[in-house]
Amino acid sequence: MSKSKHILVIRLSAMGDVAMTVPVLRALTLQYPQVKLTVVSRPFFKPFFDGIPNVNFFAVDLNNRHKGFLGLLRLFSDLRKLNIDAVADLHNVLRSKIVRNLFALSGKKVAATDKGRAGKKALTRSENKIFKPLKTMFERHATTFKEIGFSIDLKDPIFPSKVNLSEEIISIVGNKTQNWIGIAPFAQYQSKVYPQDLMQKVIDDLAQSSENKVLLFGGGASEIAILNQMKNNHENVVVVAGQLKFQQELDLISNLDVMLSMDSGNAHMAAMLGVKVITLWGATHPYAGFLPFNQPLENALVSDREKYPLLPTSVYGNKKVAGYEEAMRTILPSQVTDKIKKELQ
Repeated sequence: MSKSKHILVIRLSAMGDVAMTVPVLRALTLQYPQVKLTVVSRPFFKPFFDGIPNVNFFAVDLNNRHKGFLGLLRLFSDLRKLNIDAVADLHNVLRSKIVRNLFALSGKKVAATDKGRAGKKALTRSENKIFKPLKTMFERHATTFKEIGFSIDLKDPIFPSKVNLSEEIISIVGNKTQNWIGIAPFAQYQSKVYPQDLMQKVIDDLAQSSENKVLLFGGGASEIAILNQMKNNHENVVVVAGQLKFQQELDLISNLDVMLSMDSGNAHMAAMLGVKVITLWGATHPYAGFLPFNQPLENALVSDREKYPLLPTSVYGNKKVAGYEEAMRTILPSQVTDKIKKELQ
């Protein structure tokens, strides 16, 4: 086993990707209680790491102090004062490479996550597609830590316990006397978003039972307006978007019985907290390695590849393919609600 005692972990963005580091870091700290971690990320993501033992958070300031090449030199200088023994670069982009290489030049052990770009390209190209599951991001991150001397076992994970909700949260969602179903119907790219009329059917169906309370997640004025429409006068549907601080939202998610999400950050936030997650996939596919942590593949409902044989057309959902705009309509609302009801049994 490595003698390294203090590991610097770099993952600057995006929300879902940062959330995907959490189960790996939690496993590492439980299996190596003598190791200290310092996570470098954007200030907004600090709540992800609160409560993980031996983890310090370093908020990177990419707008001012750590902006540009000189800013990265300053970042290296700031981090160097922390007496780092090794660096795990879980981001592996130009910014993190510069910092990592500066540590390597100063004699520290470094490793970076291999994102498996060739495999992802083969999975998403239209010709000679190689349709097979790739390594998950969790396995890739675990390999990175192995390279600096720490083998991590991701089987049988331990999750944090459900958070006791504050009076402020309870005043919005009420006390928990029903099944709490979270629904996060948005994603960064439209090719990953379940059609609104079909999602409405899902919400209406779930709201028919007084045993269920449906909590709608999102952000920003336009999403909140859509969610208020989706609430559709149901007493047991609550729009939580825009009403909670980020930490409160995580506290609430930890109390859900199930989360329905697109291939997006909310899926990974729920999964890192040990909540059952059902995901809906359009242009993307769980085979690319982004299936939420510790969730069964059958809880990822994918668009019909017989009707849309080029799927998946994209790793992140940012590529548009003509004629594939309606692919997610092949996932029926009844399939979604049946899956949720099965998880609630």
